[in-house]
Amino acid sequence: MSDLNSLLENAQTAFGQVSSPAELENAKAQFLGKTGKLTELMKGMAALSVDEKKTRGAAINVIKQQVEAALNARRQAMAEGDLQTQLKAEALDVSLPGRSRDIGGLHPISLAWERIELIFSSMGFDVADGPEIEEDWFSFTALNNPPNHPARSMQDTFYVDMQGEDGLALNLRPHTSPMQIRYAQAHVKKYAGHAAMPEIRVIAPGRTYRVDSDATHSPMFHQIEGLWLGENVSFKDLKVTFLNFCKAFFETDDLTLRFRPSYFPFTEPSAEIDIAFNTGPLAGRWLEVAGSGQVHPKVVRNMGLDHETVIGFAFGSGIDRLAMLRYGVNDLRQFFDGNVRFLGQFR
Repeated sequence: MSDLNSLLENAQTAFGQVSSPAELENAKAQFLGKTGKLTELMKGMAALSVDEKKTRGAAINVIKQQVEAALNARRQAMAEGDLQTQLKAEALDVSLPGRSRDIGGLHPISLAWERIELIFSSMGFDVADGPEIEEDWFSFTALNNPPNHPARSMQDTFYVDMQGEDGLALNLRPHTSPMQIRYAQAHVKKYAGHAAMPEIRVIAPGRTYRVDSDATHSPMFHQIEGLWLGENVSFKDLKVTFLNFCKAFFETDDLTLRFRPSYFPFTEPSAEIDIAFNTGPLAGRWLEVAGSGQVHPKVVRNMGLDHETVIGFAFGSGIDRLAMLRYGVNDLRQFFDGNVRFLGQFR
């Protein structure tokens, strides 16, 4: 039995001297492996008598269990030691000040967009929405801009390798005017059969696409268009509506509007709208902010309305341009660069 006790002591000593899991596995193999010392003792029992085998086998099994217990104890101790080392390395100094997280905010374009919707909603305008991939008829033809007309180059856009119901390629809408057509058609359908149809008063904000890219133009930009149709809607209503909007948007009464004759296929007569601030860094400069005009009779008919009795105006402005003026940004591309320091100014 002394040899078994000596083997147990040797195993405990060997397990206690290792410093890594790999070394512990090597030590295990010396005693419990296929060629280990305990295995060799078991093989040596073949020459013993039956009674000696019973006695010797029981003693070897007891020692084997004790060796395995010593092995597992050493494994557990090494694991706990590694854990303590890791915990010390990753310990937090709770006396240090906490790491604060910055509060996010809306993008300046989103801020301007929301402000525009709130202002026009207060004037009684609905807000329309529609697809960004549009059919040619809604983007051009319904707006008095037939196929192959040279005026289409004014809204040169991107096309999709698919065809719409009109057989022409689908396009990324160059303006939000298609939403006005869709809204008006739905309005006419909704009130079909009624004795009287309410006026159409709607804005259409959204993303639009054209082949432009410089300091004041982007291939993707944001536009707000407005439409007011009824029996007695005049240019005077357009001027009052847009002037009140500008005063509310820029939070000042100290500005002036100017209407310049222009051309758009979907309005007649048409006018560019310029704005001049009487004070501030832009004082005295006329800045173009919108296009406008009386809705063309053909466009009114394409909406499903009687152009003989329905009249009104439309206007369109770049949300990005308005945001640039409101926040004093001189390069449109800053809105799309993702510069956190720039965007952080608007939180």
